Parts: sequence; structure tokens; C-alpha cells
Amino acid sequence: MQVTKSKLMSAKKAALKIVEVRSELGAGQRGASLGVDAIKIASVKANSKFFGTNLKVIVKDENSRMFQQVQTPFAKRSVGIFKVLSRISKAVAKVLVAENRFPIVLSGDHSNAAGTIAGIRLAYPHQRLGVMWIDAHADLHSPYTSPSGNMHGMPLAISIADDNLECQKNDVKKVAIKYWEKAKNLAGIKQKVKPSDIVFFAVRDTEAEENHLIAKHKIRNFNVNEIRQNGAKKIANEALKLLKECDLIYVSFDVDSLDTSISVGTGTPVNNGLMVSEAQDLLHELVKDPRTCCFEIVEVNPLLDLKGNSMGETAFGILESTANVIKKVHTLQIQK
Repeated sequence: MQVTKSKLMSAKKAALKIVEVRSELGAGQRGASLGVDAIKIASVKANSKFFGTNLKVIVKDENSRMFQQVQTPFAKRSVGIFKVLSRISKAVAKVLVAENRFPIVLSGDHSNAAGTIAGIRLAYPHQRLGVMWIDAHADLHSPYTSPSGNMHGMPLAISIADDNLECQKNDVKKVAIKYWEKAKNLAGIKQKVKPSDIVFFAVRDTEAEENHLIAKHKIRNFNVNEIRQNGAKKIANEALKLLKECDLIYVSFDVDSLDTSISVGTGTPVNNGLMVSEAQDLLHELVKDPRTCCFEIVEVNPLLDLKGNSMGETAFGILESTANVIKKVHTLQIQK
């Protein structure tokens, strides 16, 4: 059911709450668990009050499992990741419903986004959710297709509940299948997002198996050249029109969507990405939409940053400016 103006709640300007998720179990390289603190350190350098004035909740991680031998090579650390996703979903749902606040999720690796999406649907099970995915990667792999087994390449496949068995190449162990199915069924809803309700921005590094799903589901990707030539604001508005039937919108920002001249502290950088101003313009326009109910930043890894805390500082600048737009124009106008 689509929310109409007559059904919207009259709410005050959105109060924010930071959801801190330090889990890095889904990443291929270590260090993304330190990304939240790299962003917070950057805020101190900038003399910002952002983390002092906004409430926060910390989601318990399972990072100690990194020291255990991997038992499920095509869905690495899937047991621990499922536990984290479940916690994230409950935390996000609580912020949205019980506290009536706007969650800004600061995550380690991008596998955590599957928990965020589940949390939105847990809060609003009868609403249609659209996803704005700003990333160098499509993250549409499943254990049956993944070349690496790293689950930060799988959150959208979890959320659309598509195993892509047409392109299966891996023989997946029963324990991995068990926790993959549990992840897909988080919040008691198997398909949390329709594939047609996903919009990609700056995606430019995909495998054949992901390309199959993108073509199959006709998922729109606004590439970097389009964004640069037409302007981020225009592209954002085109994307919002594509999701006009959605009641809610979630915006996910992976720092590897930025160009490698900027994304110097992230696990999987890709050339020819967005400039900071382009990312900011895009994000600002997307979060202005009253349907936007959650914003997430992921994959800052200071251990890979050869320029000190450059990535953390860039991410914080984007975070703070986007949060200021949310606070200025956004209300939680959601019909439960």
C-alpha cells in the first residue's frame, strides 16, 4: 500500500540516531571494523559536535570469529554474520518505530546492509521499500555464485532473495545454506525488496553472474559518466521517479563509489568513481525525499589508508553534510 499525503503522520523534524555497527566479517580484508572510529576521529579534527549531540546505539559484533577457521568458503563466517544481521535489524526497527527517529547507520562492511534493510521491513512490514545503492559493486552474489565467498558482496541478493541458481558454479555446504536461508528470512519476509525497486549509482565492477541478474531484473544503473554529464541532482530526481511506487526509501553509500584518488582507505577501490561533490549532491537530493527513512555509510578501512585518516575525514564530511540536510528538511512521515 502506497502512503498518500492524507495518511502521512504530522511529525517534527527528524531526530537522528546513530547506529554503530563495527562488524567486518563480510569483508575480504581486515580493518573495516575500525571505520566507525576513523569517522569519529575525523569529527574531532573538524571540531564538530555531531557525535556529541546525536544519540547512538552500538550493535554487538562477532568479530572474534575472524580468528576461527573458515568452515563455509562460499559464504565465509555466515553464522556470525547472520547473528549480526539479526541484531542490526532489531536495532534499526527500534529506532524507527519505538523511538520515532531517523537511523543513520555507520557500518564496517557492506554485508551489514542486509540487516538494515531487514530492520526497515521489520518496522514497516506492509510498506514497499526502494533501495538507492551508491557503490562501485552490485553486491548481488550468492554463495552459489560468489568468486570469493566474502558476504559483503551478497547483501542485495539476500534482500531480493534471489540465489541466481541459473549461474551456479559453487558446491555450497549445508551449514552455509542453512544460514543463507536464515538471512534471507530475517524479519519474517523472504523478499524484502523487489529487484525492480533497486537503483544503482556508479556501479562499475561486476561479474557475469551479477550482470545476469541486473539484466534479468532490469535494474537501472546510473553510471559515473551519466551522473557527471547530467548532474547529480538531475540523476537523483530521475531515480526517485523510478521508485515512485515505493512507500519508503533506503540510501546506502559505500565509499568505494568514490574515485580511487579519494577512496584511499577502503577494501575494494575501483577507478573512475565519483568526486566528493558529486556524491554529496546525489545524497542530498535523495535524502530530501520525505520517503527516505534510513541512510547508511560503509566500508571505511583506515588500515588501508596511506594518507593518514583521509578516508575517514572524507566520509565524515559526507556524513555530516547529508545529516544536516536530513535534519533541515526531513520528517518521519510514515504510515505504519
